Amino acid sequence: MDKRKLISDILKVLIVLLTIAGVLIMLFGNPEGGSGLTAKGIENLKFYTVLTNVFCGIIAFISIFIRNSKVMDVLKLAATAGAMVTFAVIAFFLAPANPGLNLYSGSNLIFHLIEPLAAALEYLISPKQKQPFVYCVYAAVPTFLYGACYLANLLINGVGGPWPDSNDFYGFLNWGYPVGMCIFAGITLVAFGISCLLRKISNSVNKEKA
Repeated sequence: MDKRKLISDILKVLIVLLTIAGVLIMLFGNPEGGSGLTAKGIENLKFYTVLTNVFCGIIAFISIFIRNSKVMDVLKLAATAGAMVTFAVIAFFLAPANPGLNLYSGSNLIFHLIEPLAAALEYLISPKQKQPFVYCVYAAVPTFLYGACYLANLLINGVGGPWPDSNDFYGFLNWGYPVGMCIFAGITLVAFGISCLLRKISNSVNKEKA
């Protein structure tokens, strides 16, 4: 077996196991609930972090059995980009802005750091055909849809209580709706930019190995 394929398959299995471990810790590791960027059990599914990492785990599992599929290539790029958006937002925005919140403990250590990096490495080294630019556009769609649903919930139900225990649990509307909408637009662009970077590196790696 090709060494890159073997490493890719090992990483896929690792991503699946990380997802399972993260979900189990999320469901049973905080029975009393949480505050800020944690919640009780299944309520954590409201977070972009959890959704993108679970999506990443599902796609990794499917891609173990389905190879050389354009649809899977798009889904894997979307899942990897989403996980890396989580990594970037936590590392460069939320963690520095909220030093009192431990964003690298429990399942967050997996979902905010380990799994996104494992997914990026797997995507970059996995053998694949040249990825067209339009895949990057498709890969940003899940982030856009999440942001649209997040804003729609705020418009319908309001912000609610004081941050961080409110409907605006990411605190993006702390500076008002215009700034919040700009932040979401920016995050969608970040997802697109990360997709472009992943695509560029992947195409270069596969060209060199062709």
